[in-house]
Amino acid sequence: MALNKAVIAALKALSYMEFDLRENYVHERQLREAVRSPKFKLRDESCDISLVLSDREVRARVYRPCDREESRPIIIFFHGGGWVFGSIETYDRLCQNLSRAFDRVVMSVDYRLAPENRFPRGLEDCFAFTDAVILSSERFGVTPDQITLAGDSAGGNLAAAVSLMLRDTGRFVPKKQMLIYPATYPMHDDDGPFPSVRENGRDYLLTSKRIRDYMNLYVSAPEDYYNPYFAPLIAPDLSRQPETLVITAQYDPLRDEGEAYGRALECAGNRVVIHRVEDAIHGFISLPPFYSQVREAFDVIRGFLTEPEFEAYPVKRPFILKKLAGGK
Repeated sequence: MALNKAVIAALKALSYMEFDLRENYVHERQLREAVRSPKFKLRDESCDISLVLSDREVRARVYRPCDREESRPIIIFFHGGGWVFGSIETYDRLCQNLSRAFDRVVMSVDYRLAPENRFPRGLEDCFAFTDAVILSSERFGVTPDQITLAGDSAGGNLAAAVSLMLRDTGRFVPKKQMLIYPATYPMHDDDGPFPSVRENGRDYLLTSKRIRDYMNLYVSAPEDYYNPYFAPLIAPDLSRQPETLVITAQYDPLRDEGEAYGRALECAGNRVVIHRVEDAIHGFISLPPFYSQVREAFDVIRGFLTEPEFEAYPVKRPFILKKLAGGK
């Protein structure tokens, strides 16, 4: 998917067709479900499981590679969609691709969506499911060290927040996490600290206005913007976190805050690999695997999961956050 002049012009035109997300999110959710849900079942076996809590049920879809019954390491995956959109159905194809490509069991969590369920309810679902899988890892034939957290966009935000919550509550923290163009910071105005918001926040489908709309639908109160479980980059302590892979996209407004989170984790003593996919926009990981950007990202993920000393190519012009909004 080369971003030639024609593609850039089309993206720019689509980006300017924005509407009020608060009034139309239900219709867009229905459209996304209709367009992205698979029309046929791929060959990999999958099944739905449920975690039953006192006040709710958290569902997840489990994918096994190549119909194999023997145990495999687990990826717990949280889907993107701005905390407002997405489901295990719309991410069916991507999760099957992940399972097949990396020979792992993928558990895709169907957490509650905003604005019907605002922060931190969706996060609580992700935390409860992860903690339950860790505690019952023997049932799945693995050790806790064989569990990796992962997510894209809002799902990357949730994976990072779950890792922080596990540490803060004294639970077991998984050995690895993979954050694909994660949202990590609460500010996405032009006067914010990240150049990528100004450079990429208007013409590449995911606009800075849309990010702000997503966050407004997700938060329960203004003070949530300064909660590290909502915006992990503002966490005062990022120590004792998993080995982390951060994948960003060149033309993504979230690019710099994702890379800044990786640098902050590294400064806190964690092992971090940061890889920027050039000529890519936000959401590219859901494209079919034959796209060069997806193949590149999958190669990096494979190295991170299987090679103990794996290092990706250095990120060009990594952004390092020096001062947080409001001096916090």
